[in-house]
Amino acid sequence: MADAPAPPLSSEETHSWHGRELDDLAGVPVGRVEGAYADAVSGAPAWLVVSIGRRRRPKSTVVPARECAAMPGRVWTAQRREAIVEAPQVDPTRPLLREHEVAICVHYGIGMRVGRQAELSARAEGAVTALPATVTSS
Repeated sequence: MADAPAPPLSSEETHSWHGRELDDLAGVPVGRVEGAYADAVSGAPAWLVVSIGRRRRPKSTVVPARECAAMPGRVWTAQRREAIVEAPQVDPTRPLLREHEVAICVHYGIGMRVGRQAELSARAEGAVTALPATVTSS
């Protein structure tokens, strides 16, 4: 009997990951989760924003939220450290346009017919496709 697919991530779940360390596919620490992007239409989590590098000059990039899972005090991603470090940089205060997201999908090997890139295919060029998700304080 096959396992049932995992339920989709919720915004509340990804918000709870803010400030946690992010580990790569092999369990190697990569950076810290500093936020998320939500789909501009559905509001579903699309990307986790990861701060990598030195504290004085950190780089912000994203990893596919669908490929992440929480562990006690940490978040794990199915991506390799090298891919995350070399991923396109983002400004976590600004929305993502379709073209930027497609470039990120290509970087991570997300094909045109699956996952996030398939969702983007029906949207117009230049369209805002992901918005910075705000973290609400309790």
